[in-house]
Amino acid sequence: MTATLIDGKAFAAKVRAQVAAHVTTLKDKHGITPGLAVVLVGEDPASQVYVRSKGRMTVEVGMNSYEHKLDADTSEADLLAVVEKLNNDPDVHGILVQLPLPKHLDSDLVINSIDPAKDVDGFHISNVGLLGTGQKSMVPCTPLGSLMMLRDHHGSLSGLNAVVLGRSNIVGKPMAQLLLNESCTVTIAHSRTRDLADVVRRADIVVAAVGRPQMVPGDWIKPGATVIDVGINRIDAPENGPGKTRLVGDVDFDSCVEVAGAITPVPGGVGPMTIACLLANTVTACCRANGLDEPEGLTA
Repeated sequence: MTATLIDGKAFAAKVRAQVAAHVTTLKDKHGITPGLAVVLVGEDPASQVYVRSKGRMTVEVGMNSYEHKLDADTSEADLLAVVEKLNNDPDVHGILVQLPLPKHLDSDLVINSIDPAKDVDGFHISNVGLLGTGQKSMVPCTPLGSLMMLRDHHGSLSGLNAVVLGRSNIVGKPMAQLLLNESCTVTIAHSRTRDLADVVRRADIVVAAVGRPQMVPGDWIKPGATVIDVGINRIDAPENGPGKTRLVGDVDFDSCVEVAGAITPVPGGVGPMTIACLLANTVTACCRANGLDEPEGLTA
């Protein structure tokens, strides 16, 4: 068996097209342009690339993009003042503070200073609590994108056994909650899980988000299962030349693709969905702020 590839790049392009259509409607019918503000502290190269991509795609779908770049030695008080200004700006519907922050800044304090209604990353403690109790919330982008792809592939997820590998606040825990909300039977597995391979083998859906390259081999996968690989790891690739590297996921793709029914590749799987869902969350936040119907198909 060779698994169906779940093409995250194509799916993300479809989501961005849906977002652009909703933005056009908001502009034409209501005179509203959604706005996304991104705050970057310091000069981390990966963060800079990510912020540029977010800004470009925000503009491409017709939204307003606001970038606030602060020095690495910015004080906590100054950063909180920027966030508070954005909280009070009616033209800003989504706020994202790029992580990681410099070590002298308290990430939890900063994230929890964002207006929960504008917290398009879904990291605010209020949104975490709302999601955990099955209420309307802003949902973290990577789990939301994974859920969208699972729904698209399966239709109903009700009754399926799902294993989430990883218990991070950013992916593992919210992913498990989203799957529970879809009436899956959910197991969260992690480094202390006993008989991990046997636990994974019972799953109809495997979501791997542990940050360990190629940790999951094909013989852990139930034949026909759907594998969502959230991991993005860079490993040495001497076959490509001296000093060369390549990106791999948390599952061993070559062995898993022979067993699974469907699988996301790395790169080109879950990754592109993260920014697409950030844009979707911004439109959702804009609609909620203005008492309008939420965009169908772009929320959990």
